[in-house]
Amino acid sequence: MNNPGRPTLYRPDYCDLARNYCLLGATNEHLGVFFDVTSRTIDNWIAQHPAFAAAVHEGRAIADAGVARGLYQRAVGHEHKVERTVWHLGKERPVSDTLYYPPDVRACIFWLRNRQPRLWNGRAAAPADDSHNCIAALDAAGEEARQTGSRWFRDGNHR
Repeated sequence: MNNPGRPTLYRPDYCDLARNYCLLGATNEHLGVFFDVTSRTIDNWIAQHPAFAAAVHEGRAIADAGVARGLYQRAVGHEHKVERTVWHLGKERPVSDTLYYPPDVRACIFWLRNRQPRLWNGRAAAPADDSHNCIAALDAAGEEARQTGSRWFRDGNHR
């Protein structure tokens, strides 16, 4: 049966473009502007062209994973090695530093409220049977963070 409507503007080479744009966080609305079509057309292309749908979903999954990794690192704290070259006594010399980024409380709260909303939604709940275990685990995690921070300062990493 012939499609009496307007011919599609879709082209197979849009898959790579859509994937790359989705790696940057593009929504269907953004894709529509990029391809000069409506977001509804993008919805249709996703439904009708499996390769386009796969490209969009893959790009978004990779972008989301990167953001999740960054948020997790921000929440738990992390180290980052920085290497650079400096001039010293007329010669280039490599310098390497390890920077420590302590845990960020807001990132912790955001992560926990989204990953475990039942426990971290910010509302008081009736105590469960395992509340003592949860409190003990939090106390242990807090103590471990304090000890890590003390070692970090003691070893002179804060300079």
